[in-house]
Amino acid sequence: MCSNFNVKVNVLDGGDMAFSREKPNNSLPDLPPQQALETLAILRKCIAARSALAELKGVCETIPNPLIWVRAIGLQEARVSSEIENIVTTTDDLYRALADTIESANAVTKEVLRYQEALIAGVRAIESKPLLSTALFCDIASTIKMHDMNVRKSPGTKIVDGNGRTIYTPPVGEGIIRKKLANLEQFIHESGGYDPLIKLAIVHYQFEAIHPFTDGNGRTGRIINILFLLQQDLLKLPVLYLSHYLIENKNEYYLRLREVTENSQWEEWIMFILDGIEKTANDSRLRISNIRRSMDETLELLRSKIPKLANKDFVELLYTNPYCKIKFVEQHMRVTRQTASSNLKSLEELGILESVKLGRDVYFINSGLLRILSS
Repeated sequence: MCSNFNVKVNVLDGGDMAFSREKPNNSLPDLPPQQALETLAILRKCIAARSALAELKGVCETIPNPLIWVRAIGLQEARVSSEIENIVTTTDDLYRALADTIESANAVTKEVLRYQEALIAGVRAIESKPLLSTALFCDIASTIKMHDMNVRKSPGTKIVDGNGRTIYTPPVGEGIIRKKLANLEQFIHESGGYDPLIKLAIVHYQFEAIHPFTDGNGRTGRIINILFLLQQDLLKLPVLYLSHYLIENKNEYYLRLREVTENSQWEEWIMFILDGIEKTANDSRLRISNIRRSMDETLELLRSKIPKLANKDFVELLYTNPYCKIKFVEQHMRVTRQTASSNLKSLEELGILESVKLGRDVYFINSGLLRILSS
């Protein structure tokens, strides 16, 4: 929940219900919400979202090398998700840092790359122990911020706008926050009840409203969304990212959050999230299809022009590393540096790659892939 979340908060004061931005939202209701949520409109939207998600899952199951999609698409999600928190870097900086070392990147790029690191660590965690828990949330936030993050213990956390005005005060007190997180965990793992996509919308709101950490809540919450879809077997790979949808609809996102807090308007919030899942799933499926088509076209061009380089492993290397270095080809294909350099230059002559020298390093850029990822 970032500074744009212009929200009033339900608090109990002398037995009367009132809104106050200045008072901690310790009366945040437990889950599940005490109202009927599976309305006809929500169920219809849920069917459309599940259909789009199923089609995306099907495309994912045909992916030859999952690392391509985790690195290529996942890094774009890391960039956009961080941009929501006003942590802005460029695609070029990200992929160049990936080609070099994270340590060589600037501070902002490092923070974005840590988002991807946290996502991958979260995926591995639920593969070994498929439970979304407070401990896992803390681990995710700690990886993003690169120091130990735990549930807030001290009062004083407030969400303020650009003018320094308090617009939301989340719950305070470690015991209260942990109790609300325990309720959230229980809701996540209860079987039956809501459709998983409806549950995802509820979980996302509740985590944002609890705001358990001093920083990194928004990014942690968006990673939880992805892990939940994997846990529910609605996806096989972490390739559905809502961040682009949220940043395109930022004002409505915070409006819908506010309306749940102020007026319990769950239907509009859930419809908003379901719409995002449907659109993002369709966009992701198209992007994956375009990348696969580009790979196939590259392989066919090599077969017709340079048969000796028409190697699937070689092509996958170019799509796993949009900023490719000579040493990558040298190590991956087990050839001499001279051969690796010659091969990359041959691809540049065909228009598959573009070389650029930055400092003492030469990068061979898969510009076609970057255009697809940026579309």
